[in-house]
Amino acid sequence: MPFAAKMLRAVALLMSLSAAMASASATLLLEEPYGKLGFFTATGHTAVYLSGVCAETPLLLRPCAPGELGAVISRYNGVGGYDWIAVPLIPYLYAVEQPDEIPLFVDPKMVGFLRDQYRRQHLKSVAPDLANGLTPGGNWYELVGTAYDRTVYAYQIETSSAQDFAFIKKYNSSPNRSHFRTVSNNCADFAKDVINFYYPRALHRSVIADVGITTPKQMAKTLMKFNARHPGFEFARYVIPQVPGTEARSTPVHGVVESFFKSKKYIVPSAVVSPIFAGCVAAVYVGTGAGHFDPARQALVFNAQRDLEPPIGPEDRRALQLELNHLVAETAENGESRTAKFSRLLRNAAPDVDIEGRPVLRVHTGGEVVSVGVAAGNILSNNAAEPFAQELLEARLHAELRRGEPPKASDSDISHDWDLLQKALNRVGNTEASARVHPSVQNGSQARAGNRP
Repeated sequence: MPFAAKMLRAVALLMSLSAAMASASATLLLEEPYGKLGFFTATGHTAVYLSGVCAETPLLLRPCAPGELGAVISRYNGVGGYDWIAVPLIPYLYAVEQPDEIPLFVDPKMVGFLRDQYRRQHLKSVAPDLANGLTPGGNWYELVGTAYDRTVYAYQIETSSAQDFAFIKKYNSSPNRSHFRTVSNNCADFAKDVINFYYPRALHRSVIADVGITTPKQMAKTLMKFNARHPGFEFARYVIPQVPGTEARSTPVHGVVESFFKSKKYIVPSAVVSPIFAGCVAAVYVGTGAGHFDPARQALVFNAQRDLEPPIGPEDRRALQLELNHLVAETAENGESRTAKFSRLLRNAAPDVDIEGRPVLRVHTGGEVVSVGVAAGNILSNNAAEPFAQELLEARLHAELRRGEPPKASDSDISHDWDLLQKALNRVGNTEASARVHPSVQNGSQARAGNRP
């Protein structure tokens, strides 16, 4: 693609996303825990997205130019010895630079590939190659592709350009050396300091519910309370869904006492050894209302290529899930669903990018290598890859329509993905199956077009 055309595409996409955001805002990102790294992982992670502050480098801040989306500033332990690192919004969430490069479905190989590719291009100053040129270890991978690992809840409050300038001046001039401590100087302490720079004493830790440790969930709760006390501020809350894929799904975020109380491996032995202690834990949990805060409540759904929208309703979700099950059954071959075939495909495919920088899978089939686009912009670009495109889109729709919290998609998301699936089916002659489109897919977005943040 010519350079000028690529730049026009990028500008158009950035303008569409910036329309969903306030002109200047600070957004607390509450990130669900994932993996099995121990007790404290249940508290998750938190960072701050500043729409008016951009990253000249990962370690140098500047005001954003028109059309730029701002940066996510976060604290991770063991990343180049730095206390904070700034990464642009789209790379922080998806490890790509443009919204139309975001993959529709990922596996660990694709996630690792995209992260390392972005690191080699933009993060070598904080995570350099090893002496042999290979990828380094450490927590640098947490800086990019967050939405592949976990669901993120966002709490956005308005700011001003003057506040942004003051923040940039302070953080650029202060020492940026790590003094991370899990109990007293963790990621949530950093987020608290950033938000409190804009609005002093807005966030605070809980001495009782979190035994004095600053936790991500407590920061979200106190920001909600701050907004309730200041109704004149523009405020929005939304969820950034975890990208569908074979990566394990993240789990609900808890506070310290809540984590202990809800974990059988801790509370049951405690109740046996010391019923009084276990009773105190239960009293604190109930008395502080630690489990009553629902991050997903009334949250809109984020998508990098549209405005914030409400999640799909439960009745529409159930109807569409049945419709998709019927469609998959009609297109299954030898009793094996396309989703099962696609899972096998992922195990034998190699991640790469096309000439425009969008992710693809290189698949060996019939004695040749077929390039399968996995982003919305290139999934239908290769006729030879249409069967694989169907399998990928079916797998994505199954994930988006799965029951339960948190919200996974809006009507527009489902309509867009179903339209892609219909086009893929039409290309290989499955016109009868592709014609089975539930009316809620065709009309749901229009029916809810008036719902905007």
